[in-house]
Amino acid sequence: MRYRQFTADNRKEKNMVNVALDAMGGDNAPAAIVQGAVEAVAERNDVKVFLVGKEELITEELSRYEYKKDQIEIIPADEVIEMAEPPVMAIRRKKNSSIVRALQLVKEGTCDAFVSAGSSGAVLVGGQLVVGRIKGVERPPLAPLIPTATGVSLLIDCGANVDARPSHLVQFAKMGSVYMEAVAGIANPKVAIVNIGAEEEKGNALVKETFPLLKNTPEIHFIGSIEARDIPKGYADVIVCEAFVGNVILKLYEGVGATLIHKVKEAMMTSLRSKLGAFLVKPALKRCLKAFDLEEYGGAPLLGLKGLVVKTHGSSKAGEIKNTILQCVTFKEQNINEKIKNIIAADE
Repeated sequence: MRYRQFTADNRKEKNMVNVALDAMGGDNAPAAIVQGAVEAVAERNDVKVFLVGKEELITEELSRYEYKKDQIEIIPADEVIEMAEPPVMAIRRKKNSSIVRALQLVKEGTCDAFVSAGSSGAVLVGGQLVVGRIKGVERPPLAPLIPTATGVSLLIDCGANVDARPSHLVQFAKMGSVYMEAVAGIANPKVAIVNIGAEEEKGNALVKETFPLLKNTPEIHFIGSIEARDIPKGYADVIVCEAFVGNVILKLYEGVGATLIHKVKEAMMTSLRSKLGAFLVKPALKRCLKAFDLEEYGGAPLLGLKGLVVKTHGSSKAGEIKNTILQCVTFKEQNINEKIKNIIAADE
């Protein structure tokens, strides 16, 4: 099948959420990306996915599936931004890359959201250079949902702003509160700042300076500091930190979770008795482990941009891609960008 070259004038359909998906990004591209798109449109009738990348490769992958032809379209892009490339240079030079082309669809209003499992640096830089920030937003943070004993919490920032200032963290708290209220349905979400103790006088210079600012921010429900060991307990709904700390927390979360799952499975296979016990508890254990699987919660949105940009894990499989696409539908339905504009505009 030959796909038509994209034009923006007649692609925006009423009541449809259009998602530009980087088909070439990630360790498992394009196979897992295409499969995730197919699974997403099979689940929802109100989403259309634009697969952006090398047309022949995408067409080959799509030929393996039966899918709703009116909900998936290929947008040709011949270049690919590799993981090791300098992000700023790559965004500026590779105008026909899958990342840049997909971001342009969001900028021009044809698509509501962009999703990529590709280069984190290119996604972060491209989101700001191509899509642009909401007026008044100082720094857009990456904000993934992480599983906790009580449900989920939002970790903000986890990778976008390593050298953040106190004013940035205050905005993170506001945007995170908007997101959790709209997406997770949590009224007046509890906000905490990551610290090495509960006392207000503890912490590094950034935390010490930010704490009183958060304490005196009326738009949020600030509960004080949170230590890393209490994050999985779900004591806070919005966990505020700069990107270095947030990325360490996220990667440790992923590593410990994967290791525990492996060790539990290993232990259950050590004897006939343990295998019998594993058979009996398998349904309950599967439900429990699924709740702590980060892939179940989609990608990390880059909040504060004029359009939705979402970064998924480089190792994303089809399930995470599907969940991230559906996450974009919720984002659009809840009108989160407009709510962020309003809360940031209140400061000006």
